[in-house]
Amino acid sequence: MKLGDMNQAAPEEPAQSAPASNGSNASGAPEAIAEPSIRLGAWSFYFLAKILLYWRELIGFHPLENIAFAAFLLMPVRSRTGRWLRNAAAVPLALTLLYYDSWLPPIDRVLSQATLLSNFSFGYLLELSGRFISWPVVAMLVIGWVGYRIAARYLRTGVAVMAALLALAISSSRDEVNIASAPAASGREEPARQAAGAGSGNLDAMVQEFYAGEAQRIVHFAKADQGAPFDIIFLHVCSLSWDDLRAVGLDSHPIWNSFDFMFRQFNSAASYSGPAAIRINRATCGQTPHKSLYTPAADSCYLMPSLKQAGFETNIALNHDGHFDDFLTEIRKQGVNAPLMPLNGVAVPQRGFDNSPIYDDYGVLSRWLETRQKTDAERVALFYNTISLHDGNKIVSGPDSKLNSFASYKPRVEKLLNDINGFMEQIRKSGRRAIVVVVPEHGAALRGDKFQIAGLREIPTPLVTTVPVGVKVIGPDAVRTGSSAQIMEPASYVSLSQMIAQMIAKSPYGEAGFSPADYTESMTPTEFVAENEGMVMVRRDNRFYLKQGSDGWKEYVNPAN
Repeated sequence: MKLGDMNQAAPEEPAQSAPASNGSNASGAPEAIAEPSIRLGAWSFYFLAKILLYWRELIGFHPLENIAFAAFLLMPVRSRTGRWLRNAAAVPLALTLLYYDSWLPPIDRVLSQATLLSNFSFGYLLELSGRFISWPVVAMLVIGWVGYRIAARYLRTGVAVMAALLALAISSSRDEVNIASAPAASGREEPARQAAGAGSGNLDAMVQEFYAGEAQRIVHFAKADQGAPFDIIFLHVCSLSWDDLRAVGLDSHPIWNSFDFMFRQFNSAASYSGPAAIRINRATCGQTPHKSLYTPAADSCYLMPSLKQAGFETNIALNHDGHFDDFLTEIRKQGVNAPLMPLNGVAVPQRGFDNSPIYDDYGVLSRWLETRQKTDAERVALFYNTISLHDGNKIVSGPDSKLNSFASYKPRVEKLLNDINGFMEQIRKSGRRAIVVVVPEHGAALRGDKFQIAGLREIPTPLVTTVPVGVKVIGPDAVRTGSSAQIMEPASYVSLSQMIAQMIAKSPYGEAGFSPADYTESMTPTEFVAENEGMVMVRRDNRFYLKQGSDGWKEYVNPAN
């Protein structure tokens, strides 16, 4: 098919006879002047395919922009050259509009990350590209094309397409009005709806008032000069959510039953490592909007400096070099200024998507513990970050080395959980007192969902940001009375800081033992609001709503499917 003939490719409308001109051709017959074409032709299938994808919830849809594009295609053009030029302009416009309708990151976001993408290995790029191809969807579109070709012989499909676009525009505007104006539920309201007020259903106002309320929350650590000294160890884990664990059958791993405190609805509030690292390192203050993460916060909002003031010497260790996306630089900006623990001699069981070394978790943590036992500091707070579960990692040796990063996720998770278990057992055997806090950054989006492919985390869905957070009290005089605390209320970093502050003020160590309830009774919940650049997701009445860029709010229907 020639580009200039796309508007005439399908027999959508009968051709009209062209009137004779005053000129004549070489044979002396009157020369015809072509009537301008005002039909969509093969472009009808472009819109029909997008409607099919939208119906399957595989893309979003912007009816007004699509109507404007259809109007551009329907503009009457007399000459073949004019039609060719219109179609030459239409092809890039069509691709741009398709991308705009998709759930893929905004194009400016992709361009801003181009340098980072250039670091990906060829094998990882190939793996990612394969995730975009869905053979059932390809089959659906092929069947749709055949159906369209048959229908175009008997129907004016362009008229049907325009009617469908108009209907979608009306339906979409009604949905946005309903979401924006729905009243708040009566009865027991969740914290975010309480903040918005009983008569306010506007989601923008709810988010603004949520952040206004969070701005008033702050946790102060008392001076840790009473009771038996102990260490606090934060294990910040990349790419681990409850949904990922369920996907690989490790949500029942023994480690989850070993914690004294288990957060079941902890929202990491971000789905990328940089923002997640900033959020945990500002855990003593309430949740802030994404854009505020990159501006300085009040001194009292920084976790590690606050612990230092409370009497803890701060340490930092990573199982990677921290160069990707300036991760270590960002951590330093949060007041984590201790020297980075050297990793020379530690085993390297994995390579990252950029072929950088990823060191063995148990090896790194064991080295830290050995170093810790040689220091005179009474109390130490360690921030440890691991990327052993990051998408794109490659196992170096053994039977799993043949697996791509997607297939190797389960053995990597199993090893990491076993390493953490082994590290906690090593602490117990050493006789040291330590509170170990496992806090994932975000999930791996291992299963993906209807709105984004596996591994893509641009939309901060609850499947990605609801992460397993566990707290374990270890020591020779750490005796728990009663069962572990299963915290089912929605929580985030302030809740964790509140628990740590209470443990500093009232040590869990001693002959009397500790009751988990002593550290959870005054904990205040944090309702679900998660953000990335240009993306906001909120929960209301156990339903989730997404705002993408300047678009209106839309319900993120059944994210578990």
